[in-house]
Amino acid sequence: MRGRHGKELAGKIAFVTGSGRGLGNTMALRLAELGAHVAVHDLSPTETAKYGEAKSLADVARQIETMGVKSAGVTGNIGDKAAVARMKQEIEAKLGEVEILVNCAGGDIGATGNKPKPNNALDISFEDIKVLTDNNLIGTMLVCQAFVPPMVKKGSGSVINIASAAAHLGCSPEVVYSTLKAAVVHYTRCLAKELYHDGVRINAVSPGPTKTARFQATRVTDPDKMDAAKKSFDRYAEPSEIADAVAFLAGPRSKFINGQVIRVDGGLTLFPG
Repeated sequence: MRGRHGKELAGKIAFVTGSGRGLGNTMALRLAELGAHVAVHDLSPTETAKYGEAKSLADVARQIETMGVKSAGVTGNIGDKAAVARMKQEIEAKLGEVEILVNCAGGDIGATGNKPKPNNALDISFEDIKVLTDNNLIGTMLVCQAFVPPMVKKGSGSVINIASAAAHLGCSPEVVYSTLKAAVVHYTRCLAKELYHDGVRINAVSPGPTKTARFQATRVTDPDKMDAAKKSFDRYAEPSEIADAVAFLAGPRSKFINGQVIRVDGGLTLFPG
């Protein structure tokens, strides 16, 4: 997609949660390349440095501004309603009302800030269940409740919720994470149904395993799946391949796509549902 559609998001205002690093960062940069002003977000100003991707959230915002668009950095826990309200106020003061919302914050991150251990259905701790639920499902709902009503009032807007290939098949370990991403998929469909007559599109993207810095740092990877140039689709995705799907759903080329889930997984999940 890159380079073929110019600045099709020129002047639009986007907010990508969890965009200080990882997939969210690549998505934010892609929207900026297409001309959108982009608000970026992380838990703290320096959370971006955890896997060596950026020194700070301010650096991420400055990188976006080098593309000739405006940016703003906000911090806070998306599972905290008051924090979401504060972030909304800051974004609107600096950029204006959000027209493109990407709910990317989340992941299989427990109470300690790392992957839960144990991470199976019967042994995962209550603390980890609660944090995973706040980060992946409740946070997505709270951010939508804050940012979507102005879109409804305006009669336009695009929301892209980030789910996972794990939402579409039985998984163990990562049972709670997979269950919550399945809930995000269904919430996407329900919200699209609710706003069917209001001009706001609600879609989701389900990435397969993707070569983010965190992905590579938190598990044993298969060297045979690292080569993006291989013919076989039995490989890990490049972050840019997920970001291109998000950019498509954010823009005018998807104007009649609503309530759908695009699985960007190379065909890992080939069954309906």
